[in-house]
Amino acid sequence: MSTVSPRRWWALLVLAAAQFMVIMDTSIIGVALPEMQRELGFSQGELQWVFNAYVIAFGGLLLLGGRLSDLLGARKVFNAGWVVLIAGSVVAAAAQTAWVEVVGRAVQGVGGALIAPAAMTLLMILFAHDPKELGKAMALYGAAAPAGGTAGVFLGGVFTEWLSWPWIFIIYVPIGVATLAATKLLPAVEPRRGRVDVLGAASVTAGLALAVFAIVRAEHVGWGSSTTLLQLAGAAALLVLFFVIQKSIGQPLMPLGIWRVPRLGSANLAMALLGAAWIPMWYFLNLYLQQVLGYGAFASGAALLPMTVLLMIFMTAITAKLLAKFGAKPLIGGGLLLLAAGLLWLSAVEPTGSFAVDVLPASLVAALGMSLAYIPAMMAAMSGAPQEQAGLASGIVNTTYQVGSALGLAALTALAASQGSGQLGNLPALTDGFSAAFLGAAMIAAAGGLITLLVMRGDKAAGAAQQADAPQSTGEQIGV
Repeated sequence: MSTVSPRRWWALLVLAAAQFMVIMDTSIIGVALPEMQRELGFSQGELQWVFNAYVIAFGGLLLLGGRLSDLLGARKVFNAGWVVLIAGSVVAAAAQTAWVEVVGRAVQGVGGALIAPAAMTLLMILFAHDPKELGKAMALYGAAAPAGGTAGVFLGGVFTEWLSWPWIFIIYVPIGVATLAATKLLPAVEPRRGRVDVLGAASVTAGLALAVFAIVRAEHVGWGSSTTLLQLAGAAALLVLFFVIQKSIGQPLMPLGIWRVPRLGSANLAMALLGAAWIPMWYFLNLYLQQVLGYGAFASGAALLPMTVLLMIFMTAITAKLLAKFGAKPLIGGGLLLLAAGLLWLSAVEPTGSFAVDVLPASLVAALGMSLAYIPAMMAAMSGAPQEQAGLASGIVNTTYQVGSALGLAALTALAASQGSGQLGNLPALTDGFSAAFLGAAMIAAAGGLITLLVMRGDKAAGAAQQADAPQSTGEQIGV
């Protein structure tokens, strides 16, 4: 029997800080995007790579990070992740050209993909001895996710407005060094024998990256061009190769038998569409505030705080209770439809609009929909999995959310560009492009809501069982 660590609550602070920083890394860049665009020479369409480079590396390598954590020892992988994240932060902060910035963001994503699953493994090791303590630890760890999203929005504005955009990356260096110094509080985990499916991880990550690249470039070379079609075919072939590898090797990253878990498929589809609608909304809302309404970085970050605070309140205090009462299906379907309503409202933005009329009410409606759908979708994916596969189910649905985010942002950026969002300085054209992106995101969210209500198996009785595990759900990667 493992010894209970007397320093486990201090260790939890280290893990929660890591969760906070990984989530903040996805949100802190939002308000800095226009400034980075001006200084580094990103085109309007290429700007999304500042976000997608991180998401593709993070989402594509999460399962590999979890496998490495099992085989090499969670503390070692946690430490390695921080070293990689610090290195990526230095590159991103020092970048003088767009491509170097993208490389730095991708390296940060690799670091996050090592940190997140290792942190969850360490938490389970520290608190698995007592279900009540585990519940409290998961709740505290989970609360760090929306807190990180909220802090990122605010700090991104502060750093960009009063220092400069590189500070949104420099901040990770001292925090990372301090975290590494504190990892002696974490339990040492003996490595296990086994194989690492490097080819599988490489194929799924490369397939995702190529698909996003093809979608981004399609606006310039044409959707029907041989270049676009060949790139999309190559992406599909790489993803098919991933599944072939998973079926044929003895120790795959993702054993295909996991898909027999009830509601895992429908919950993953809901999460993919949720990410494909939510992340583009957050991305284009930042651009609308600064490029059309003329907000500075700090004002833009402050304008998004009501939305992120609402998310934090609902995800940590309210959604779990609703899940216990109503079950997952109505919350996922209703949440996605509510998100669609908020996005449809945002699609009516005007070049001469205002925050109070065009942004605030619609963004709160959208945030409410997101907060209702996210946790139930996560729990629906995990609830049917046996205990030994719960971590795998969590990793798959988390990866699916990141994949949906990347593909959705790429597709809606192309749509916005086709409607005029690339014409910087032309406020009507910019607004038309952003409006088209919001409308496209609304259609994605509405499709997700309707499919969920029609396809997902309902199980109101499962809500009570899920509620006991609900604190775990907020510990996943929200990406706000």
